[in-house]
Amino acid sequence: MQEEKCVVHFPKTSKHIASIPETSVYEIPFMYERAKKAFRDWSKLKVEERLSYFTVLKRVMLEELEELAEKISVDTGKVKTEALVADLMPTLDFLKHLENTATKTLGRQKVSTPLLFIGKKSYVEYMPRGTVLVISPWNYPFQLSMVPILSALIGGNTVIAKPSEVTPYVGVVMEELFKKANFPEGVIQFAHGGKELGAALTEQKPDYIFFTGSVQTGKIIGQVAAKHLIPITLELGGKDPMIVLKDANLKRAAKAAVWGAFTNSGQVCMSVERLYVEKEVYEPLLSLLKEEVAKLKQGYGLNDDVGSMTFSTQKEIVRAHIEDALKQGAKLETGVPPHEWKEDSMFLPLMVLSGVTRDMRVIQEETFGPVLPIIPFNTVEEAIELANDSEYGLNASVWSSDLDKAYSIASQLVSGAVVINDVLISVANHHLPFGGTKQSGIGRYHGEQGLRMFCHEKAIVVDDGRKKTEIQWYPYKGKYRDFVALLKEYYSHKGVNWVKFLKHYRELIKKSNQES
Repeated sequence: MQEEKCVVHFPKTSKHIASIPETSVYEIPFMYERAKKAFRDWSKLKVEERLSYFTVLKRVMLEELEELAEKISVDTGKVKTEALVADLMPTLDFLKHLENTATKTLGRQKVSTPLLFIGKKSYVEYMPRGTVLVISPWNYPFQLSMVPILSALIGGNTVIAKPSEVTPYVGVVMEELFKKANFPEGVIQFAHGGKELGAALTEQKPDYIFFTGSVQTGKIIGQVAAKHLIPITLELGGKDPMIVLKDANLKRAAKAAVWGAFTNSGQVCMSVERLYVEKEVYEPLLSLLKEEVAKLKQGYGLNDDVGSMTFSTQKEIVRAHIEDALKQGAKLETGVPPHEWKEDSMFLPLMVLSGVTRDMRVIQEETFGPVLPIIPFNTVEEAIELANDSEYGLNASVWSSDLDKAYSIASQLVSGAVVINDVLISVANHHLPFGGTKQSGIGRYHGEQGLRMFCHEKAIVVDDGRKKTEIQWYPYKGKYRDFVALLKEYYSHKGVNWVKFLKHYRELIKKSNQES
């Protein structure tokens, strides 16, 4: 049988870079067996012992930092600065975050015990689930793979990771990093290949599935998971609104909108994809946007700002959205229409669109390209209604010098996150939960829950075992009236009369001990 290979091309020139052997679907059961075997020892390690491997991984990443940035840039088409700042830096920061928080977060947590359970103590413990399947995307192929992989591993799970077939080179880069860090065999494995491989991996009944990608694929994986009652996290698409009020710092807002829309050539689930501007400042902000776009340089050099598209299929989606908008009367304030694009280039013009209406595809669907539609609004209520008029709800931003007003608007947006007077950055704070509402996904990661979700949450109640019996145990003879009096006293809205409460409690103890 001929070995299938993932072919890697440099997006700028389509030059062949490498051919990576695909993982055969016949190999998958053996991968799961290795993961289960490795789980026996890995799951027994203390968090501090697992962290020692993470420390080595961080050191290796720092030693190879510029080489890693180069490889990510080559495989994705993004500029090296973006590879460094948006893929590598968040991963390094997450490793540091784990060093500071993982032991406490995953350790046994003492919780309160009701007074009626006098003499007992209550705890929550976190137990690893088993083998976690992580399926990751191509737009940030390093960061969006590494953070969930590391989150699962630190909790004592083993991981099978399937990087995107669009950026397979980064998948191999990550695999090599874990080998250099000497992670035990079977603890982290990589499966390289396309959709058929992904489907086969989900059908093998992993103990948890973490998927980042499109809504369509997420729904398919969700159906498979539901069939086997496999817990799942889905991080899906976005159509993120940016609301600019007339009292906002317009120069800052313009710079933020341009970066938020065009970073990674717009291939970001939290891109600014809808810009709503209060009517009084619409024209001034539009002028500032055009000035900022004119300053940007496209290319792959260290002094360039915006790289190319990564995936040719995505380029065609952007084309369809722009053609639909122009056909319905929208105007390109920057950039050129699709018929003037260079067909052999993965670079797309940076496009600011005016004259946009809410029914256009560029407003309703995720574009995932260097496109910024701008729409005026008259009232705050209208802005909130427009922002919420989407099947997505991943991130949003509100711009105003009146923070109380900004907070009020933020609280009304149906979104997994809201940033005030900035864009996108909530995902870079590992103390905050990250995830979406509506079609943007199910579940959250980052924050404490981002580690604990990869674990079974186990409730433990402890009694020292010295008492003969409990007041609620059999027999019930003669206890009913005492229980009624006890409960009325304990839950009284006037507050507990402790003399009466203890009288009834002692009576129940007495009757329980007499029976025993």
